[in-house]
Amino acid sequence: MTPNRPEPTDELAARDSYLASAEGTVQEVLDGGVVLDRTPFYVRGGGQPGDTGVIRWHEGQIGITNTIRRGGKVIHVASEPALLEPGMPVESTIDWDRRYTIMRTHTALHALSGVVWKDYGAKVTGGDMKAGTARMDFELDGISREFGREVERRLNQELTKGYPAEVLWMARAEALQDPDLIRTKVNLIPEWVQDIRVIDIVGLDRQADGGTHVRSTLEVGEVRVVKTESKGRANKRMRICLV
Repeated sequence: MTPNRPEPTDELAARDSYLASAEGTVQEVLDGGVVLDRTPFYVRGGGQPGDTGVIRWHEGQIGITNTIRRGGKVIHVASEPALLEPGMPVESTIDWDRRYTIMRTHTALHALSGVVWKDYGAKVTGGDMKAGTARMDFELDGISREFGREVERRLNQELTKGYPAEVLWMARAEALQDPDLIRTKVNLIPEWVQDIRVIDIVGLDRQADGGTHVRSTLEVGEVRVVKTESKGRANKRMRICLV
């Protein structure tokens, strides 16, 4: 490694989605943001928004309005990053209520994917989420309001079964042999990524995924399918929200 080049940020959320705060050290102060050596903040990506929160030190704190990746660096977006300087010890704390709602939303999307695949054999073609609302696109020939109601009923039945959501790590070669991961297009992950993070909602859904999730589908609560849309041939969209 190049001398004096900071080590990559240790992204703690990949190992513990329930970690709300962590101590760390400022690595770099950039125009519009701060880089830490370790952080509980989730970096925007894979359809999941970046975390917000605060970074505190003994003399004050700054608000973090987003967490993004730029030039390979994890940047905590802030309005006053110049208040910090490299080498300072800090405590970073996420907006937990927002994060937990996003975790519930993300697990709801994976459960939705599992239900639509199991009952209708449709692959996922895309998705996006905010705290409490989300959409997912499927390879379906048609979609209707009645279809959405039936999927909603089946989805909520599955959520109440309390499937555990586990984090697994798989070698890329092994992941490419897993039919469930091929279904969710694990081959689209850049080739330089050799260790694939997998979210396994045991018995319901299994996807390569870098985001944060609740430990059980019981934590998701009730979900509504609020809209169904056609976005083109064999590309149909469902919008959901947490109740």
